[in-house]
Amino acid sequence: MDWTTALTLPSPQLLIAGGVGLLLCLLLLAQLRQTLAHGRHLHSLLTGLGLVVVASLSLLAVAAALALQGYRRLHDDIPVATIDARILAPQQWQLSLNLPDGSHQSLLLSGDDFDIEAVVVRWKLPALLAGAPPLYRLDRLSGRYDDVAQEQSAARTVIPLHAGNGWDLFDLKRRYHWLPGIDTVYGSGAFLPLVEQGHYQIELSSNGGLVARPDAVTATHIQQGLAD
Repeated sequence: MDWTTALTLPSPQLLIAGGVGLLLCLLLLAQLRQTLAHGRHLHSLLTGLGLVVVASLSLLAVAAALALQGYRRLHDDIPVATIDARILAPQQWQLSLNLPDGSHQSLLLSGDDFDIEAVVVRWKLPALLAGAPPLYRLDRLSGRYDDVAQEQSAARTVIPLHAGNGWDLFDLKRRYHWLPGIDTVYGSGAFLPLVEQGHYQIELSSNGGLVARPDAVTATHIQQGLAD
């Protein structure tokens, strides 16, 4: 991921804001020492209060940055990944997962279908009035068997697409329901049958729903497989 892309994400922006705030804290601290040395008690009191406020906001920005690590803004219907499939053996697949930032993963999956899931965050007032867009992050990719009995007994593949750090907003919201400003944090998923040389585009709609779309050739192969 290049710097231009990184700086459009909420987590780096909040880290920068927190860093600027901490630098301002250092300046206020130096000013506080000067005012105390010269006996300017009222000025010292106001500077100290400003220091507490700026420090609190800076720490809040850093904490929010950690909670939003891996999240991206959701505007219109946007592509969030592409998947290419190659069959290795019956119900054994090699998938190539490509993300918009240019990153790539080669994954092994068991099953008849792939199932991809994302976490979506929506805000309420006052964040909504401030223009805060919905956020999303891809969460996991798993294999799915068409036969329910096999799904219950066969080995399943579940691949995390996000490295949890204990500060993720999804986990924090589940633990602390009172977190302000958050309307809802929910999961969205989509699955499609896997076919040899299949190519799929994964999109997230503006209403927060995950959609998996095969290209024309892949769609034809899926229909042929369902007809057999």
